[in-house]
Amino acid sequence: MAASSFADRLNEQIAYEFAASQQYVAVAVHYDAETLPRLAAFFYRQAVEERNHAMMMVQYLLDAGDQPRIPGVEAPRTEFADVVEPVALALDQERRVSGQIGALAQVARDAGDYAGEQFMQWFIKEQVEEVASMNDLLKVVTRAKDNPLLAEEYLARESPSGEGADPTAPPVAGGAI
Repeated sequence: MAASSFADRLNEQIAYEFAASQQYVAVAVHYDAETLPRLAAFFYRQAVEERNHAMMMVQYLLDAGDQPRIPGVEAPRTEFADVVEPVALALDQERRVSGQIGALAQVARDAGDYAGEQFMQWFIKEQVEEVASMNDLLKVVTRAKDNPLLAEEYLARESPSGEGADPTAPPVAGGAI
């Protein structure tokens, strides 16, 4: 079993990951309604990724013999003033999650839960990539504020295509979608 303090905090993080997934769905729907399909697709993919992060945590708790808790989440923000605001929100969210992930690794370390600490290492690496990606996208949409089709072009050019799953990623409960 994972150290109880780590398991409790990991269950809290599951809620944050599901909330992040819902927020990204709301952002994607916003961009879809604005007929910005590349921005929408980017955030739909992010939503699935955040959902899978939650499910990785669920699987870890199951494997560790702990009871995962599947929470309800608050409704996401759905209205935005311009093309920049959703990405700024996403960057803030990724920075907040990075802090949460670092704190989780510290809880595991402090509890002597070496398996829990090792589990969190992948998420630490992932958050560096997530913050960098959102930071880059924020720069692009800020420059393209008056012509969001430039952001669409950027995503068409720069979005990874055909990238496979990360072989170092933890398993997802129920399998990845």
